Amino acid sequence: MKAVPRVVFDTNVLVSALRSRLGVSFRLLSLVGQGQFALQVSAPLVAEYEAVLKRGQLALSDDQVDDVIDFLCANSEHHKIFYLWRPVLKDPDDDFLLELAVKAQAAIVTWNLADFKKADAFGVPVIDPRAFLQQLEKPP
Repeated sequence: MKAVPRVVFDTNVLVSALRSRLGVSFRLLSLVGQGQFALQVSAPLVAEYEAVLKRGQLALSDDQVDDVIDFLCANSEHHKIFYLWRPVLKDPDDDFLLELAVKAQAAIVTWNLADFKKADAFGVPVIDPRAFLQQLEKPP
């Protein structure tokens, strides 16, 4: 039996998914909980999801955003993160994503590959949503 990839979704993937049902990000969001990958979350990541998604940039109410976040949490593996090193990345606000990926032994799925160039030093793969979806859809 093939192990499913463990991944951390950067917030930009969720924003993109919730802006349009036509894109790759929405397709990935629709696969959450389907057993094709194991989504990883931490309290800081969930807090960021909530803060960003409730900024009013989406055509969703706060209750709808809460439903999305509840769904993600119910279909994810949860991790407690202990901040042992910082800053590492170009944007220090992304360090908690790297810390989660290291702890969860997961890849980071993001549209901002450049922000995670130093992740390789920690053995963390970084992949854009399109390439990740292609990997998932590739026949065995």
